[in-house]
Amino acid sequence: MTTLETLTTRWADLRQQQPNLRIRDAARQLGVSEAELLATGTGKTVVRLAGDFRELLKQVATLGHVMALTRNDALVHERKGTYENVSFNGHVGLVLGPDIDLRLFMSRWTFGFAVDENGRQSLQFFDAQGQAIHKIYLTEQSNRAAYDALVSQFRSDDQSDTLLIEPAPDRTVDQPDEAIDVAGFQAGWLAMQDTHEFFGLLRQYGVGRQQGLRLAPDGYAQLLTMEQVKQALTLASDRAVSIMVFVSNPGCIQIHTGPVQKLVQMGPWYNVLDPLFNLHLNETLIGQVWLTKKPTADGIVTSLELFDKDGQNVCLLFGERKPGKPELESWRAIVAEL
Repeated sequence: MTTLETLTTRWADLRQQQPNLRIRDAARQLGVSEAELLATGTGKTVVRLAGDFRELLKQVATLGHVMALTRNDALVHERKGTYENVSFNGHVGLVLGPDIDLRLFMSRWTFGFAVDENGRQSLQFFDAQGQAIHKIYLTEQSNRAAYDALVSQFRSDDQSDTLLIEPAPDRTVDQPDEAIDVAGFQAGWLAMQDTHEFFGLLRQYGVGRQQGLRLAPDGYAQLLTMEQVKQALTLASDRAVSIMVFVSNPGCIQIHTGPVQKLVQMGPWYNVLDPLFNLHLNETLIGQVWLTKKPTADGIVTSLELFDKDGQNVCLLFGERKPGKPELESWRAIVAEL
């Protein structure tokens, strides 16, 4: 038997044994990437896509009301709405609607598929390692004719059911703390006028993100626990405080801005289950949580930063804010209680 035939058979067996097993978890059990496993359905439930995915994303608005999904191992972020104000500057893209709010890093978008399984249609995108970047699911209100036209337009000439997957790049290793100009880094932190300057500050001093929080000026970063994250979400729900929830992977950042209401614990997963926004957080995969304070021209901005056990930043929580306006006092009050 070929490797593909073996994989297809093993997946079929696995689905019989565990009918509710999600494809990402099945791929991990089978020792392959999610994209490789999905590709075995090409010609049946899957169509491979090709072309400039930036042009495809510019046309997603024609689908109308959809559900956008971005995830990493620890969190799944699902937001319903329409894709509006889609723009690109080179390989960096923005979707700036009131519902769907994305930051796109297109150099990571390698594979695309249209998937029709169990009557549910979606567009799914993966990186060169076969890891999921972003998925767009049709809802009952979506325009299926527009979806069919989009799939036809971007259908690949290559409809083979195997993928050439690249090995993951080596992770960047932080410099030793003693090699860092800590005084310069801290001075730069205190001089920030915008939270976006933090990324440049880390690069300037050769500091890893988690390392940077350890080396922060006194009083500007402290370790919290997952229980305190859940406490913050509970208080935000109880007090109807509008928050911002960022979930990221190397190819996409997806943002929810608004209230959170229905909070549900299900085993290791802590969930927000609202009509337009769902968040699924696997507590067992969170390594560290930090409370950070960053100076801006509008005053201090406070956030909760979640890292996985590999030290990767996987989620950010803020009070709702816009440039030119100070942070919500109601959010600061929540953070003060932590």
